Amino acid sequence: MRASLLQIAVDEGESVAARRERVAALVREQAGADLVVLPELWTTGAFAYEEFGSEAEPLHGPTYEAMAKAASDAGVWLHAGSVPERGTSAPGSAEDEGPLYNTSLVFAPNGDLAAVYRKIHRFGFDKGEAVLMSAGGELVTVRLPETTLGVATCYDLRFPELFRGLVDAGAETLVVPAGWPERRRAHWTLLAQARAVENQAFVLACGTAGTHAGVPQAGHSIVVDPWGEVLAQAGPDEEILTVDLDMTRVAATREQFPALKDRVLGLEPPRR
Repeated sequence: MRASLLQIAVDEGESVAARRERVAALVREQAGADLVVLPELWTTGAFAYEEFGSEAEPLHGPTYEAMAKAASDAGVWLHAGSVPERGTSAPGSAEDEGPLYNTSLVFAPNGDLAAVYRKIHRFGFDKGEAVLMSAGGELVTVRLPETTLGVATCYDLRFPELFRGLVDAGAETLVVPAGWPERRRAHWTLLAQARAVENQAFVLACGTAGTHAGVPQAGHSIVVDPWGEVLAQAGPDEEILTVDLDMTRVAATREQFPALKDRVLGLEPPRR
């Protein structure tokens, strides 16, 4: 399976509409790939908190329309990264009072929407995304001809139980779009490899380049195989990372080193 990770640079001098058009063109250029992956919140920037509300879209908004057509034109499965989604408001409320979500969209090669994932773990503790956006509550997998994708987003990478849930649901390839800051880049690489090793799955982690609201981005999108080997890694700038994946590696690794079979679940806490 050929996967292309598009490490998009978010330039504050480029409008959202212009970036959307540019990224759609980049997706079309990936015709011949099986799967294309975009980063988290590439329309606004992951740290551009003040723009989340003003740039939020309905689920079937302009990014949906542009990415559906790009996927269809290229004939690829497209994980279109994530966008700030404005959910449905309560009856009698204004349209801009609906909840905000950090929402990922996955499209089939015919442009149909294959999956929606609303980010479960929101970053920021008591500020930023954590207070501006609502949390999703559902694990999401997507069946492709060659593999089953498990979908997560950025800060989710720090929570291994989420990925265990995806593997239990059949995931063999874990896709993680992100807007990860440069100052914690070492964690990005370490956690991507850890999630691959412990789940014996491919990890495709696609980050952003550039600077979001004054926060330099890590870039360094990474592809890791089920044994934890780094197959490819981007640099700090905008880059397209294309890798051919041998999907038989998942079953082979799980058979040769069947650690997943030795999981012990439901352990009781220590008695005091």
